[in-house]
Amino acid sequence: MTENVDPRPEQAEEVVGAEAAEASAPTAPEGRASGSAGQESLESFEQELEDEQDAVAHQAHHAQQAEQGEAAAQGEQPHPDTTLAAERLLDLQRLQAEYVNYKRRVDRDRAMVQERAVRDVLETLLPVLDDIHAAREHGDLQSGPFASIADKLEQTLTRFGLSRFGDVGEPFDPMRHEALMHTEAELPEGTTDTTVVTVLQPGYRAGEQVIRPARVAVADPQ
Repeated sequence: MTENVDPRPEQAEEVVGAEAAEASAPTAPEGRASGSAGQESLESFEQELEDEQDAVAHQAHHAQQAEQGEAAAQGEQPHPDTTLAAERLLDLQRLQAEYVNYKRRVDRDRAMVQERAVRDVLETLLPVLDDIHAAREHGDLQSGPFASIADKLEQTLTRFGLSRFGDVGEPFDPMRHEALMHTEAELPEGTTDTTVVTVLQPGYRAGEQVIRPARVAVADPQ
């Protein structure tokens, strides 16, 4: 006589196992913040990386010294793990040096790009400043709304390091002046250098970098 085996217990076990596996599977987190909001700043990441590298190098160095000291006291050769740790320490130090050099190069390039961008903007505004300077020389900007606007513009550009130079009586400097003409003029007694006698167009510089040389007329000492 053949016994009928009910398959339902096995199916029940399979269902129970599937439910247990599903319950144990990790669920995806809900409401994730946006990538830009969850990212740390570059400066914070760099600092954490440097701190971690310093900590690992410090631990490896002390472990190496302790191992070598113990081996020397017992008259034994250093353990292979010690040699491996020393090699890893050198690799880490080399990697850290490369990273520091890379960071310095990036900072230098970033500063150069920023300085160049500021210089380009200031250079495009020089014709406007020339008109303002000429208007002041002729007394056209003594008062009124345009005088206030001109003052605010010059003050704003001064915050970016822009300054005007070029005065009558100063020695001629080919790094700062562009001589457009030579004239005969009476110079103060004892003058031994070629001297600026007329400023045709003032020069401008941003910090120590000359954006435009002063265009001048000069006279040689007699």
